[in-house]
Amino acid sequence: MVDVLARRQRALRYYGTPGNTRIRLFCFHYAGGTAAMFRDWPDRLPPDVATVAVQLPGRDTRLDEPPYVHMGPLVAELLDVLDPMLDEPFAFYGHSMGARVALALAHALRAGARPGPRALFAASSAAPALGTEVRGWDEPDEGLIAYLRELGGTPAIVFERPDLLDLFLPPLRADLTVVATSGAPSRPPLDVRLHVFSGADDREASPERMAAWREETTGPYALDVVPGGHFFEPAGLAHVLDVIATTLSEPC
Repeated sequence: MVDVLARRQRALRYYGTPGNTRIRLFCFHYAGGTAAMFRDWPDRLPPDVATVAVQLPGRDTRLDEPPYVHMGPLVAELLDVLDPMLDEPFAFYGHSMGARVALALAHALRAGARPGPRALFAASSAAPALGTEVRGWDEPDEGLIAYLRELGGTPAIVFERPDLLDLFLPPLRADLTVVATSGAPSRPPLDVRLHVFSGADDREASPERMAAWREETTGPYALDVVPGGHFFEPAGLAHVLDVIATTLSEPC
């Protein structure tokens, strides 16, 4: 029990002002990212939506923990960590790798006859059914760095500082390995509201590559194309947050 509590404290970041929570939004970051990408989200979401960001091991405050390289053990930890928090309505948001983690977690909840998310929001991730090759994970560091530059979103100083690259590349490679080795398992689609977002200029997860997310649910589905690339422009992110706020404002 103590171990689970300790892992929960390290794995979860609670953003916003504590208050009367009506629904929890669990957020999953992109490969190589951190929970901090969701720090400002409460400013754009209804006050009764609790933003709970997941921090994966191998980075930031969990730098001393080895990162996961397979989806199964990662999801198993999340089930333990989130279990006592699933007693209230909740939703998932995942960006890039985080979208695949959120989807796998939703399937694991269904397999365990547990309540699932009220809504699933997925961004910047090619549809799992396509089996799109994941780049960078099995390439030398030079290839991985070139892939990072192409995606954009990484501060220039990271490329200029070998010490920062030494910290950044191992968890990034591990995260990409999680996605690359998870494949596209054959399983019945979820019955969940699914809203996906693609950057208009994103070659990695273009609108065409994201359209097949439709196959992942029998419930309501929508695909929005927003300004930006793999990491959205401010106007694109604002649209994403508006959609989430509107969706989660509806009665549970």
